[in-house]
Amino acid sequence: MDFENILVDQQDGLATITINRPKKLNALNRNTIAELHNAFNQLNQDSSIKVIIITGSGEKAFVAGADISEFADFSVEEGGKLAANGQETLFDYVENLSTPVIAAVNGFALGGGLELAMSCHFRIASDNARMGLPEVSLGVIPGYGGTQRLPQLVGKGKAMEMIMTAGMISADEAKNSGLVNYVVAQEELIPLAQKLAGKIARNSSVAISSAIKAVNDNFKDGVNGYSTEIREFGNCFGTEDFKEGTTAFLEKRKPKFPGF
Repeated sequence: MDFENILVDQQDGLATITINRPKKLNALNRNTIAELHNAFNQLNQDSSIKVIIITGSGEKAFVAGADISEFADFSVEEGGKLAANGQETLFDYVENLSTPVIAAVNGFALGGGLELAMSCHFRIASDNARMGLPEVSLGVIPGYGGTQRLPQLVGKGKAMEMIMTAGMISADEAKNSGLVNYVVAQEELIPLAQKLAGKIARNSSVAISSAIKAVNDNFKDGVNGYSTEIREFGNCFGTEDFKEGTTAFLEKRKPKFPGF
């Protein structure tokens, strides 16, 4: 895969996407969002890829926000389309991807950067990471799902504080709030992500895809997550992964899941 603003590395069933705009602190512009969508789409269609890690280039930033120069003069209609298209193209798309996505937050994750991290299935951070949604300091609100996903992760009160103050929180505070799962030194971040990816990759990719659907549906208006769980649980019984997993268990050996 050849891209202008991102790098994609594939090795042993693991793909790593690196947002590579270091001079802009990896800020998201329309081209980068489109490239990320294309990369995620291609990797999700590759059955050999079991886990995707996304991170930023350098040691300063995961993604320091959106590229404000692209929308500073937008109209009301253009602003609404910007949010709608961005959510559909990248943020909702990543959240509902059947391949697990780990965000390795290696520095500033602000605005659209934090929204991208929150759309991933879970997050880990380096100890120098700083996270926040500063949009109200620009006279706007988070538009890529931030007002919805942040309360789900840290609770309504903490989310309201973060959004209304436009302040940043440290990696440790993010961990204590449930925003990230682990905090490690910068040099340990990618090795930890790879270790977690390895643990995930040993399990059934088919079952993991079903679990992602069931968990996500708990947070969707008008959708009964319990019903999704029942349906996906039943569907698992018709898969080759289920046959292999149960057979391996009864035979007291490690399973070799065929996957999709």
